[in-house]
Amino acid sequence: MVSIKIVNSSNNKTPSLATSGAAGTDIRAYIKNKIILKPMERRLVSTGLKMEIPFGHEVQIRPRSGLAYKNGITVINSPGTIDSDYRGEIGILLINLSNDDFEINSGDRIAQMVLSNYEIPNFIETTEISISQRGEEGFGSTGKK
Repeated sequence: MVSIKIVNSSNNKTPSLATSGAAGTDIRAYIKNKIILKPMERRLVSTGLKMEIPFGHEVQIRPRSGLAYKNGITVINSPGTIDSDYRGEIGILLINLSNDDFEINSGDRIAQMVLSNYEIPNFIETTEISISQRGEEGFGSTGKK
């Protein structure tokens, strides 16, 4: 288990896993006035949260499946990455992909976050790379089946 220091300046509960098998935790809006998210509108929504993420880890911000399915609300840069050296407030970039207005109130669950570890790459500049079976074929080159 990895410990993450979190400053919660909102009046919402500090994020925690809902069940022992959950990979992510819900993130709630912390806003002064309700937001009406119009169709195809995008908005940065405050959370009142700041975190100290350990080096070699990131927090990924992802859509909540229920909001996406029922209301067409998703995280526009999904997954959004919060780097280990970022210390500012976490904001969630939402977009309304539906044809209807969507109301966001303070305390509403608007996204989820997942802690992920990653490897630190060592880029080695070269003039050649190996040839693979796929080669330089791009989008859709592996077919549907």
